[in-house]
Amino acid sequence: MSASYDDLRRRYFRLLRREDYAIVLDYKPQGNPFDRHRRHRNRPIAQAIGTRYFTLMEFYPVPGVDLRPLEKVYMGFRLKELRDKVEYVCDDPVTYKDLTDYAKGILPEAVKKIVTENERVFVEFFNIAQPISVRLHTLELLPGIGKKKLWKILEEREKEPFKSFEDIKNRTHIDPVKLLVERIVKEIEGEERYYLFIIPLTPPLSARILNYLDIIYKRLGY
Repeated sequence: MSASYDDLRRRYFRLLRREDYAIVLDYKPQGNPFDRHRRHRNRPIAQAIGTRYFTLMEFYPVPGVDLRPLEKVYMGFRLKELRDKVEYVCDDPVTYKDLTDYAKGILPEAVKKIVTENERVFVEFFNIAQPISVRLHTLELLPGIGKKKLWKILEEREKEPFKSFEDIKNRTHIDPVKLLVERIVKEIEGEERYYLFIIPLTPPLSARILNYLDIIYKRLGY
């Protein structure tokens, strides 16, 4: 095993340890015969996404339990005794290309579930997002946000900070959840120049990681 892969695994494990809960994307009770890891091919295996940093992962379920797509499970490392469905979280790095076709198909719905359950966090993003350069604002990286919509968002938040997704929608006439989900899925897929929410394992050399989630968690005391 190369040193570079060892480094990758260490980075991945650090990301995993920051997650406490995950949303199940796919569950293979007989194993995944197409998995690149031989040991995953003939034993129950699940793919999931962390609810705090959108970390992709695979885990072995507790023997005898059943799992459903979009089910939320506790997989934290700090209190392993609280795990009731997760036996072991695999420390081999998982990227978008490692997901099953079913997992890729359900990913947007899982991301939407995470975004809507963390409304305060993502509303705060609209309140604090800053310019990246004199020509580009962070909010313009959301799909469909051009200069006209950007100025509308900035004008409205200057009057009063946004309080909810519905407040954003009513005052700016955009669908914040839809735009956030599309952006986050693109970042999970990889090859972006800017990463607002995801910490990619192998970002392009020119990529900038803006790490808004940590900024917001600190502001909100999460």
